[in-house]
Amino acid sequence: MSYQPIENYGVVGNGNTVALVGQRGSIDFLCFPRFDSPTIFAALLDDQKGGHFQIAPVSEEFRSRQMYLPDTNILLTRFFAADGVATLSDFMPLDGSGPKNVLVRRLKVVRGKIKFQMTCAPRFDYGRAPHTVEQRSGEVIFRRQEAGHIALRLHPSVKVKIQNGDAAAEFQLRAGDVAYFIFGEVLPDGELPSIEGDYVSQAFKETMNFWQQWTGRSKYRGRWREIVNRSALTLKLLCSQQFGSVVAAPTFGLPEHIGGARNWDYRFTWVRDASFTMNAFMRLGYIGEATAFNRWIEERCRQFDPALPLQVVYGIDGRRDLPETELKHFEGYRRSQPVRIGNAASRQLQLDIYGELLDSILTYNQCGGEVSYDFWQNLVRLVNWVCANWQRPDESIWEVRGGARHFLYSQVLCWVAIDRGIQLSRNLSYPAPLAEWHRVRDEIYGNIHQNFWDPALKSFVQFQGAKTVDSSSLFMPLTRFVAPTDPRWQSTLAAIEQSLVEDSLVYRYRGDGAADDGLTGTEGTFSMCSFWYVECLTKSADLKQARFIFEKALGYANHLGLYAEQLGPSGEHLGNYPQALSHIGLINAAWNLNQKLDAADEY
Repeated sequence: MSYQPIENYGVVGNGNTVALVGQRGSIDFLCFPRFDSPTIFAALLDDQKGGHFQIAPVSEEFRSRQMYLPDTNILLTRFFAADGVATLSDFMPLDGSGPKNVLVRRLKVVRGKIKFQMTCAPRFDYGRAPHTVEQRSGEVIFRRQEAGHIALRLHPSVKVKIQNGDAAAEFQLRAGDVAYFIFGEVLPDGELPSIEGDYVSQAFKETMNFWQQWTGRSKYRGRWREIVNRSALTLKLLCSQQFGSVVAAPTFGLPEHIGGARNWDYRFTWVRDASFTMNAFMRLGYIGEATAFNRWIEERCRQFDPALPLQVVYGIDGRRDLPETELKHFEGYRRSQPVRIGNAASRQLQLDIYGELLDSILTYNQCGGEVSYDFWQNLVRLVNWVCANWQRPDESIWEVRGGARHFLYSQVLCWVAIDRGIQLSRNLSYPAPLAEWHRVRDEIYGNIHQNFWDPALKSFVQFQGAKTVDSSSLFMPLTRFVAPTDPRWQSTLAAIEQSLVEDSLVYRYRGDGAADDGLTGTEGTFSMCSFWYVECLTKSADLKQARFIFEKALGYANHLGLYAEQLGPSGEHLGNYPQALSHIGLINAAWNLNQKLDAADEY
């Protein structure tokens, strides 16, 4: 095998985990049974040691095309071979009878006849643990050798054989013929749940109905509806059905710079990213997802200790310990090393997370969600903590590893935290030390204008004393900290456009004088910031330019409407994939721009 471009993959999932399916029919990444479990397939990170699950025509001379069944997360990969045409359907059932937490792969020839090959080559524990394999009643059982660990089974409809610890098959299908492969977990007691009757067809219908009904609940009826729906469907795949939390991305180790060290594990719940996700969901009318997350975050707030502030990132189950280690035996995607699991950002101080969280909770309340008195008591403690600690240096939104600073973004979001706390208190008629909150909020406001405004540059700067701008400043008018037409903001926007914008795409930061992020190498443009840029243009009433930039940015999505974290100089996707922040930014930009175009009565 060889490494495919990151953007060559589609994704399927079931609220427990996500699989990446390549255009040539290979599943090259899957953590199982949860988002944060070790990988079973990780050929995307090491094409020799990672493991994969491929179904494709035997002949290399075939073309392929991927698409989603409309308004679903059922992925179709169509093979165009010399002797015929076939469709591979990949999906993970969510509801209904039958085995739980499984991946279904259904192959059907629709024209002619094609010879196929199948290889199921799992590699346990990030490719570190040996396994045994056995055939039982036509099924293949893969077991990690150590007792008490996960066992997997492959239930095929064609005859398979064992080769070097893998399951393999070659078979031919004619027009109308169907083959299927059901891959899932053996129950802890060793039981194999029965697969009865026409399970695959029934599961396909139930999965299709679930996703189409879920998409149908969206309140968005504006322009660009198809790609907005795709972004919403992608975000839903990143939500934990069990816990209500949401992962930043379902992958780890995919590089922000090919061959470089900017490779992180995003299979956890960042308070910031999850709060942004809930705001996007609520704009589309998905209150249920926000309610589930609020229950999760309420438990984290209940554990809040002023000596141990709210953590930046948690495990999906709420655990705090996320030790960062390296998988030295993996060569990394196109030799991008190190391949890290865990995330040391869990030990950082990022003051901005309180602002994003309080803003999300205020929106939830404004959408009819309940905030209990006990929850409010914990929120008061959070706001009081911000009042007492807002002047501390931190690592901020970009999680720099070159040392803490007084970052503009964190200061603005501390202001947001207190401001939203004040609004919540008034909305709920709950008691709070409002006089103190008003005093500190206004002190932060004055500090930002005094210490983060550079008269010579005519711009707000990245951190106190800096001579550079940062694209996170684009969030200032989106929080209503500054009016989008304020002269100080307009000149800041001009400075960002001059320094950080290329075509329709925006870098996070760059140039001499930017904060040291502690890493070597460069990175691509940051897709979320590109969509923030669209929102800023929209709020500045530059609608023609906003639409022009937005639709150019849409052109950088992959063939399925998906985005990684970043885009490289040739438009290649970089970083973990698909990235929640990118799709959140798209939804918000579309929602705001569509509203403004409607108000202006523009087509």
